[in-house]
Amino acid sequence: MRKKVELEYLFSSSVKVLFSRLSTAAGLSEWFSDDVKYKGDLFTFVWDGVERQAKLVDMKKNVFVRFVWEDAEEPDEYLEFSLHVEPLTEEVALIITDFVDNEEEADEVELWNKQIEMLHRTIGA
Repeated sequence: MRKKVELEYLFSSSVKVLFSRLSTAAGLSEWFSDDVKYKGDLFTFVWDGVERQAKLVDMKKNVFVRFVWEDAEEPDEYLEFSLHVEPLTEEVALIITDFVDNEEEADEVELWNKQIEMLHRTIGA
C-alpha cells in the first residue's frame, strides 16, 4: 500500500502563469520532465529517454489538474496540482498530491523540492 502525500509550495506569481506550467505539455516540459507529448487527454512524460504515460482525468482552469498514471500500482492513485490563493498575502500556494512507497518518501519529497526549485526559476517567482 502506497502513502498519499501532500506538499505545499508558495509562489509570488499569478495563478494564470503558474497554471499554464501545470496543465500544458509545453509548461510541464519546462520543469517537470525532459519532454512532454500529448494526444487528447494522454500525456507522455520523458525522463532520461524513459517514457511514462498519464491520463488527464480532471481539470478546472486555474484551480487544479489531475493525472492518473497508466502504470499506477493502485487504482485510486493520482498526481494532482492544485492552486490556492492565500487571502492575506495573495501568494499562490501550489499543493501537490502524490503517492509514494513509505520507504521512499524522503527521496520523493527531495525530488519534488528540486522540481519546484526549477519551476520557481522558470517563472521567476
